Amino acid sequence: MLNKLLYKIAQSKMPKMSLTEKIAIEAGETWIEKELFSGNPDWTKIREIKFSELNPEEQDFLNHETEELCGLIHDWEITQELKDLNKMTWDFMKSQGFFGLVIPKQYGGKGFSVAAHSAIVMKIASKSLTAAVTVMVPNSLGPAELLYHYGTEDQKNYYLPRLASGQEVPCFGLTSLQGGSDAGAMIDEGVICKGLWEGQEILGIKLNAKKRYITLAPVATLIGLAFKLRDPHNFLNKNQADFKEELGITLALLPRHAKDLESQLKIGTRHIPLNIPFMNGPIEIIDGFIPLDFIIGGKEQAGQGWKMLMECLSIGRSISLPAVAAASGAVCVLGVSAYVQVRQQFKLPIYKFEGIQEKLAEIGAFSYAIEAMRKMTVTAVDSGIKPSVASAIAKYHMTELSRKIINHSMDIHGGKAIILGPDNYLARAYQGIPVSITVEGANILTRNLMIFGQGSVRCHASLLKLFESLGNKDQNQGKKDFNKVIYKFILGFINHIFRTVFQGITAGFFISVPNKNKNYKNKKIKKTYQQLSRLSSNLALASDLSLLVLGGQLKRRERLSARLGDVLSYLYLITSVLKLYESSNANQQEADWPLVNYGIQHFLFEAQEAFYDFYHNFPNRFLGYWLKRRSFFWGKIFSKPSDKLGALVSQSLIESELVKQRFKDLAYLSDGPLGDLVKNCKSLDLEILNKLLAVNDFEKI
Repeated sequence: MLNKLLYKIAQSKMPKMSLTEKIAIEAGETWIEKELFSGNPDWTKIREIKFSELNPEEQDFLNHETEELCGLIHDWEITQELKDLNKMTWDFMKSQGFFGLVIPKQYGGKGFSVAAHSAIVMKIASKSLTAAVTVMVPNSLGPAELLYHYGTEDQKNYYLPRLASGQEVPCFGLTSLQGGSDAGAMIDEGVICKGLWEGQEILGIKLNAKKRYITLAPVATLIGLAFKLRDPHNFLNKNQADFKEELGITLALLPRHAKDLESQLKIGTRHIPLNIPFMNGPIEIIDGFIPLDFIIGGKEQAGQGWKMLMECLSIGRSISLPAVAAASGAVCVLGVSAYVQVRQQFKLPIYKFEGIQEKLAEIGAFSYAIEAMRKMTVTAVDSGIKPSVASAIAKYHMTELSRKIINHSMDIHGGKAIILGPDNYLARAYQGIPVSITVEGANILTRNLMIFGQGSVRCHASLLKLFESLGNKDQNQGKKDFNKVIYKFILGFINHIFRTVFQGITAGFFISVPNKNKNYKNKKIKKTYQQLSRLSSNLALASDLSLLVLGGQLKRRERLSARLGDVLSYLYLITSVLKLYESSNANQQEADWPLVNYGIQHFLFEAQEAFYDFYHNFPNRFLGYWLKRRSFFWGKIFSKPSDKLGALVSQSLIESELVKQRFKDLAYLSDGPLGDLVKNCKSLDLEILNKLLAVNDFEKI
């Protein structure tokens, strides 16, 4: 009787999910974020993870071909004069395999690891965002990756070598005119029918699509396209029981210069995204006809496009934008720490002023955190995992931290940064940050819907199985599965209550975590792991109680779920910072410690504030207060980093060669204004500084 009642209650509270939402939740895999969500993370397991490292071939490519490419790039020429890369740069990218970094060697590509792909894009981005985007798109979400994972053997054998050599330039059209981030609202449609192709009547697809914001579209020769596919006449000959007219989102490849598509396929007026002139534009095809074997994976993959996209996007989000964010961090750390030594106000170098130190501390600590999260996330992908939740966390928080870093850097540079000129190394990063915030899932969407919305279902010990049992069309089997999982859910909930109450009263003092040494820093590290476990327990309890009280309403209470997502993100961020710190040698650890300590304190404080905002806005005020007192029995325990610690971070960035070298390894410094400033800041006078940072007052523009 009780089981039936619980089943009915659960069904009434279960949120309604569209097919695209269901596929998005089921796509990809979980990684350490599942441990962090569990309420009791296994730190031994997490600390045993080893970061991906570049092999000798990859390191050689980074040191030589990538450096040579950066030497060819002149960003002022790209952004102000040509509105494009010059021909020499395009040819070099193609001939040296920059468009085939991740394509396996058997198809003529480099076959590089994700870590190498990320490092190469990062170094290029430190010189030019336009060039970095041009390299990362063919290697990220696009025809090559989709073909490799889902294409037929014929498609792989034909297209992958051509893509690897640059003979084909790819793009991928996903965004519809009014669809935005809602793929379910896609208006582009294909209908299975008979038509003419190369003079013969065949079975194919009549296609109508209008896409916008498509990177590389103006120069693409191979166009990937997502559209909704219908089969109203059952040409695929499915059994009547299996027949449905709407097959779902499907992906196809269109050769741009195919004779039978020339009149129907158009590339519209080129977009210029905030004066960062990577190739971008709209695509339109009206009443075009393509063969069925243009579908990626052939007709067997008809209707499977959304799942394919979600799995590949979880990989792409882990690489491209995190690499750009890390490049911005490295450039800002190196440029600002040099500039504040040379620039004087009131006869003092400006790094002596506490207001500058405040900004500089966040630039350093946040840049370290970005690099830590970049290495952590690419390690997941190199391990064969498609980290759907971790990639969303990385994309959102790395681009948001990058935005803060760039804004702080602009503030410190003042007038030098707002005057556009050939030697201004900050302005294009400042202009480009909204692009990173917007693409691959807009940040508002990512924070408010994806991180916790997807993460709670994927990372929870029993929630996904609970949803599956409630959605089972065979109700008898569904009830049996429900009975198995509901008690596991309830027992877990009770366990979270007892653990949270105990840890709240004892302030996490008795939480057991591995501790290698007994010196001061390692004692502080141990305490950090204890507090992470405590916050994980608080998160598990808050999540379970929210699901029990709000059920499907939680999906609409975006600001509540976003705060829980923030907590999960900060746990992932701090874990990444600790991982990078502990993977370094003793000398590097000593040098990095002020940045690490500052970052830990800052993100612990932010996690605490996210919890308190959640408690204060919980619809049941009594339960919100009850949760707060159980989780933070003694009140708030974390505070912002002190002024003294901020001054230590600032001092490290200026004086520590080991800290500087960490960031120098990420950026291109062989020539150009940034390299000159970093290498010579001790000997530069103000006249030379003015030339390095802005257009000269009397220069002809």
